[in-house]
Amino acid sequence: MLYVIIGDDVEHSLAQRLAARPAHLERLHALRDAGHLLLAGPNPAIDSNDPGEAGFSGSVIIAEFDSLEAAQRWADADPYVAAGVYQRVTVKPFKKVLP
Repeated sequence: MLYVIIGDDVEHSLAQRLAARPAHLERLHALRDAGHLLLAGPNPAIDSNDPGEAGFSGSVIIAEFDSLEAAQRWADADPYVAAGVYQRVTVKPFKKVLP
């Protein structure tokens, strides 16, 4: 089943985000390489693909896991959680309809 993982950043967390990004991406690449990642990316804090110092307001990941509990465990172990980037992480089942 697919699950959406929504991470909401704490304000002014760009420095922590950048420091934890290599480890965060390593986990996403492993998920992709296993054929389980549908999409992933950050939410710019402003209306721009390159928000600069404005940073990001969060991230969205949609991936396949065996269960909601497995998705939650994976999300809880994200380096952004450990680095204090996310103030909240929501994990919910997701049903892809389009495209």
